[in-house]
Amino acid sequence: MYWLMKHILLGPLLRLFFRPKIEGAENIPAAGGALLASNHLAVSDSFFLPLMVDRRVTFPAKIEYFTEPGIKGRFKKWFFTGVGQIPIDRSGASAAQAALDTAVRLLREGKLMGIYPEGTRSPDGRLYRGKTGVARIALQAGVPVIPVAMFGTDKANPIGSKMWRPYPIRIKVGKPLDFSRYEGLDGDRFIERSITDEIMYALMELSGQEYVDMYAAKAKEAVPDRLPDAKAS
Repeated sequence: MYWLMKHILLGPLLRLFFRPKIEGAENIPAAGGALLASNHLAVSDSFFLPLMVDRRVTFPAKIEYFTEPGIKGRFKKWFFTGVGQIPIDRSGASAAQAALDTAVRLLREGKLMGIYPEGTRSPDGRLYRGKTGVARIALQAGVPVIPVAMFGTDKANPIGSKMWRPYPIRIKVGKPLDFSRYEGLDGDRFIERSITDEIMYALMELSGQEYVDMYAAKAKEAVPDRLPDAKAS
């Protein structure tokens, strides 16, 4: 299904209307586990990045995409499964741990995973403070973190839009970040924060975005009237 979506059903349409380009693809290893840490401008980020990477990319996605009842719900489950996303329950502490464990297991199996350190979409195109889960996953799985900057997806798929708009998409992949010097120190909140900040700094340099030292979710709460779908993302 992933191959069909990428090469037959969805991929050709995305290439036709959005002309996506990727720079630095050679920084992604041809085999072995690695974590692609990307800025997050729009839902469409999770479509264009897998489209432009030769290897299969797995993204965690909120479980609501997979549990909606009815015909529409079955279609959503089929679609998100087909584009390589796995359901993650984010409703509590135990659910968050299960999500982390799933990511670590897949990376140890040699899979390529995508993650958004900001935790949710940027409400205004700026880069927000990263959550330390990305550091914990990287340390426990023992894999490199590869920064990825998305450009144009917020123009093609603006927050609250029902339809995507043709707009050129560009992806820039940075050099892998090696955190093996911190092996065995997962769970140390100071180490995890230091690693996360290093990842976010790399993303800031790669994307050219203005950095905001607060969580994106908090920023969304501060402007609910301007962001009608903020709580759903």
